[in-house]
Amino acid sequence: MKIWWMTSISWLLLFIVAAIVIGVRNVDGTGVVQTPELRLFAFIVLGGFFVVVLIGQLVFLYFARKRKHD
Repeated sequence: MKIWWMTSISWLLLFIVAAIVIGVRNVDGTGVVQTPELRLFAFIVLGGFFVVVLIGQLVFLYFARKRKHD
């Protein structure tokens, strides 16, 4: 379970840092000026990725707890 907690905290920190970077940057990596619409799209993509990782983490937790109780 310690590994699950460490990976969960690592993912959470990664998403927090990515959200801060998206929120404060003026120009993205390709040189495009960030408008509110582009920032919103970037947050939506980041949120979608977060949901995929969250589902994977919860599935892993389910099987880890199931194995621990057996």
